[in-house]
Order: sequence, then C-alpha cells, then structure tokens
Amino acid sequence: MGRVEPIRPERAMASVRVAAALSLGAGVVMALAMPPWGFWPLALVAVALLEIAIGDPSCARRRLIIGGAFGLGWISVGIGWMWHLTAPGYLFATALFSLMYGIAAAITPSGPWRIIARPAALALAEAVRFSFPFGGVPLAGVALSQVGGPLVGAVRIVGPIGLAWVVFQIGTSVGSPITAWLTRNITPTDTARSTAAARTSLIVAAGGALASLFVVTAALGAAPRGVESGSSMRIAAVQGGGEQGTSALEVPTWLVTERHLVATEGIDPGLDLDLVLWPENAIRVRNGDFTTAQIAQDLADQANRIGAPIAVGITEDMPPSGSTRRFTNAQVVVMPDGGIASRYDKVRRVPFGEYVPWRGTLEALGLPLDQIPSDAVPGSAPAVLSVPDSDQSQQPATIGVAISWEVFFSDRLRDAIVNGGEILVNPTNGASYTGTILQTQQVASSRLRAIETGRWVVQASPTGFTAFVSPDGTVVQRSGVGEQVVLVNEVTRRTGLTWYMRAGDGPVVAALVLLLAFVIATTALRSKRSTKPITVATPAPQER
Repeated sequence: MGRVEPIRPERAMASVRVAAALSLGAGVVMALAMPPWGFWPLALVAVALLEIAIGDPSCARRRLIIGGAFGLGWISVGIGWMWHLTAPGYLFATALFSLMYGIAAAITPSGPWRIIARPAALALAEAVRFSFPFGGVPLAGVALSQVGGPLVGAVRIVGPIGLAWVVFQIGTSVGSPITAWLTRNITPTDTARSTAAARTSLIVAAGGALASLFVVTAALGAAPRGVESGSSMRIAAVQGGGEQGTSALEVPTWLVTERHLVATEGIDPGLDLDLVLWPENAIRVRNGDFTTAQIAQDLADQANRIGAPIAVGITEDMPPSGSTRRFTNAQVVVMPDGGIASRYDKVRRVPFGEYVPWRGTLEALGLPLDQIPSDAVPGSAPAVLSVPDSDQSQQPATIGVAISWEVFFSDRLRDAIVNGGEILVNPTNGASYTGTILQTQQVASSRLRAIETGRWVVQASPTGFTAFVSPDGTVVQRSGVGEQVVLVNEVTRRTGLTWYMRAGDGPVVAALVLLLAFVIATTALRSKRSTKPITVATPAPQER
C-alpha cells in the first residue's frame, strides 16, 4: 500500500498564496470583460480560471480566501471610477463585495457537485450585491460583460442574475476538467474511488453546461421580445457639452442650463419632433418651484417653437428636515403652452451621492460630509411620464423613465413596463466622474434594459454619453464625450411583456437558493454516512 505523506503547513500556505494570486488575476480578467475594455469571452475565461484556482479543497477558509481574491481583482478594477468620487467609499465597497464572493466560494461544499453549486452561490452573491447595502450597487455586474455576446438573450427569460448564473455555470464547467487533470495524484488504493469521482465531475460539468446553453437557446428562440404598437415617436436627445470630470462646485448649474438651451435653440422646427429630451440635473431651482421660474417659460417658448414637448431634468430645494437640507430630483414634461403634462421624481437615490445614510450618526462621529450637504427626497409614483401628442393625431405616449443610475436596477424599468411604458428614457448626469468607465457601463446597462424589456432606450447626458439603443440592444447612435450635440432618431412605441418582465428576479433567486441548499444538504448527508464508524463483530471463540 502506498504511503501518503502529510502536507506541511508551510507548503499548504504557499499553495493558498499561489491559488489566491491566480484567483486575483482571474478577477482582473473578469473586470476586463466589462466596458470599456474587453469583450464577452473574457468573463468565461475568468470563471474557468477561478475554478482552477479554487479546485476542490475541503477547507472552507481556503475557499474563502481564494474566492475573496477573485472578488478583489474584479471589483477593485470594475468600480475604479469611484476612487475619484469617494476614496473611502471605494475601499469600503471593494472590501465588502469581495467578501461576498469569498463567502459564496466558502459555503460551496467540496465534491463533484460543487460544479453546479458554486455557480449558484456566486450568482446569489451577485443578487445580494445588487440589493445590499443601501439598496445595492449593481455596477460592474457579470451581465454587463455579455451585452455584445450570444448569451445576452437569456436576460429576456432570467434577467441579469440568471445571465450571471449562465456565465458562472459555463465557465465552471469548462474549468473543472482542467482542474481534475492538474490535481490528479492518486495512490493505488484510491484509484477506483477517484476515477468514479472524476467521472461524476465530468457528468455534472457536462450537465451544467448543457442546462446553461438550454436556457440561452430558449431565450433566443422562444422568449417574447415585445411587439410594435403601430406608431412611433421622433425624439431629439440634447447634450449641452462641457468638460468631463467636473463637479457642480466647478461648473455652476446656470452654465449647464445655458449650454442645453443653446443646443435646443439650434433644433430645426421642420424636424417634426414628438419629444425633446434633456438630461438629469439640467436645471436647478433654488427658491420656489420650477413652474414659477423664468427657465420654465424659456422652455415653453422653445417647445412652442419646435412644436414638441420637452422632458427636462430638474432639482428643486425642499423645506429642510431639522438641520438637513433637502431637494427633489425629477423629470418633468413641459408643453408648448407652458403647462406641465407629467412628472416623475427619482425613487432610487445614490447613497453618499444624493443622500447620506445614518447622517446624524456619521456627523456625530466627526466625519466630513460637506460634499453632500443635502439629502434627496425619494419619489413614490410609477416610473412613467405621459407625453401628449402635439397635433392630437395619436394617443398620448407612456414613457418609462429611469433617472441616472436607476437604469442599473432592472426593477425600476420593470416598474415602468408594467405601468405601460412604450419607450424608455434614461436622463442622466455623469459629468462629475473622471474617465469613461462608468459612462460606458451605463450604455451597456441601457442595452441590457432594452433587451430585457423589448423597448427602445434613449439616454441623455450633459457631457456624454447620449445614445439611442434599439430593442435588440444595438447602439444606433452615440455622442462623443464633451461635445454639444442633438441626436435625433425615430423610435417605435412597443407593448408586450418578456418573460423576465412578467416574473422578475424572484423565481431565479428562489431556484438558485433551492439548488445550493440541496447540494449542501446532500453533501453533508453523504459525508456523515461515509464517516460513520463501522462495527465489526468478533466471532466467539470455539470450544475445544
């Protein structure tokens, strides 16, 4: 019988370091699959490398370290833009989200069935990150890496969490045979058992990959995509232009408003527009309300000249709550006669951007909050705007609206669709972010929302990117950064619900939880049986 040498602690630690380094690199590869750098196959490569790095260890602590390293490489690069906005927030978010993926790896049991359990756990970590803390931070998500690839059709059925599972499952299934080949070190007495385990791993890997591909195939072939209603709208998206990476302290709001007004004044009335879209925060009203401000009349004059309503992003000061100043962030539709046809107030606020969670506690601790002196008041109405037709030739259009980073949250667009949204708009303001990491990820998110909903998406930004995205996720038009431009395109009004719009994330998350729980339970039961002591009966001595 072969003699198995015990693994020395220093050798085991060195092995963990090597695996963690490989996993860290795999995380960077995952980040490079995201806009603006990479392309969709890199995400599958990253997950396969993660599977090779983790392997099949029985030690949960080892899996925690290696899985956390993967999250660190991924998140630290994927949300790199946050460093320029808030360095402490960047460090906190990177550490917290890396820990989530580490925990997902740790709770996945060892054995051949990890090949389907680990993708489920990682996808659930993605779901947690999209909702916690402070409502979640769904940036640099796996689904964003797939907008240009053949797997993206899955979002019509299972949404971004389901698409993340598809990527994790295929990548793990590809990496597991490589893991088995690299770690093959079988003693003679273990040959039969190890061969059986390897055979089971291959069967599970193939089954997981086939299940993932089935979901994608069903999405591409069977899932509804929405239908055209028979009418359309000609929309102009206005980008006022200006320098990227500047805050409101550096560029006063009146200058932003003036740039957009100048761009709007250049619109030819002969274009026969149905709507003009301005970005988020284009107008700041410090005293009173928007309807009594001079800019409201200026916009009405432009709407009358063009012959189309203007949907504009405004912020209005609100009465303070105690010592805390407050404001609203809304999109309003200004009609040619000066009236306000409809209004939507932003529901999903940016934590530590538009409001400070636990403001009183943090101020008591002496933390500097001067950069965020006011808290936005969240809205509660459905995420839609009603846009009457200027010449009364067709019914008012119901426009779904997601202000700024609300477009990263599928539930906000689902709210728009179930309330009748025929076209989606995303007025946003990314002027204060250095570089274009966030802006390109936002365009990718608009593409995902278009595919999920089967709707056109029109994105308007003050400095870039402004874009038109078709229902199949194609970017039909996109502005450059910093330029003053008006993009014009005709978009169709569409109805109907995709399967994901009907069901949301609930069924997908429930299925992943059940799958993971089943594997954990059955693995624990199998382990208990294998370690149960066997009693051998001793034969009684025979009489002579």
